[in-house]
Amino acid sequence: MPGKSEAHYERLAERYDENWEHSPEFIAWMTRQIVERLRPEQGDRVADVGCGTGLFARGLAERAGRVVCIDPSAKMLEQVPAGLPHTSITASAEDVAAGRVQLPVDRFDAILVKEAIHHVRDRGAVLRGLGGLLAPGGRILIVMLPTTIEYPLFSDALHLFEELQPDPARISDGLERARLTVHLTYESFPLSFAREHYLQMVHNRYMSLLSEFDDAELGRGIEEIKKQHPGERLEFHDRFAFVLGRRA
Repeated sequence: MPGKSEAHYERLAERYDENWEHSPEFIAWMTRQIVERLRPEQGDRVADVGCGTGLFARGLAERAGRVVCIDPSAKMLEQVPAGLPHTSITASAEDVAAGRVQLPVDRFDAILVKEAIHHVRDRGAVLRGLGGLLAPGGRILIVMLPTTIEYPLFSDALHLFEELQPDPARISDGLERARLTVHLTYESFPLSFAREHYLQMVHNRYMSLLSEFDDAELGRGIEEIKKQHPGERLEFHDRFAFVLGRRA
């Protein structure tokens, strides 16, 4: 049986990209943040672990020539564009780190893990395992939200987020224990949504966090958002931590 987060993404797969169709600027910005840190080059062996529909694998493949797209949700992988030069592998980060899945290469020059590390239970073991897959000079980038966010969510969701979200500093420590040289930075991007569009995203549980709330709880949360944000648009900063590890 799939876990709760996997089941969440199975349900969301076919409309996942719709959440970001309004903001190609954000996709371009995030892609730039990723490639400037990982610096993939033609012929590099690149993996996107927790790639979802391949939103950011596209930028990696453009520079490396090909990317290995890894995700526990087969339905999410089905949404990866057919024209993207990639290899799809249905597996979790834990499977990859523990060697429970066959990979097309023994070592990678670049590994991306974007907004997936919070789904991992034994993060230390996964960070060590992924770090062990890096070739000499290889890079791994963990992109994640900080421990507090500005999202216009309802109070119960924000409190639960703060309880569950790992601290980027601890992820940095985990990569250092994997004997990588680590650099932690933060960047933010201004987002602007039509209020009704954002409320529909919340209704669709666009964040896995929202799958923790049943329909009645979510409905009350949406009403709370409406009261707190009566305007036609919702504007806030989306802030991310970028944890970059490099193998000597």
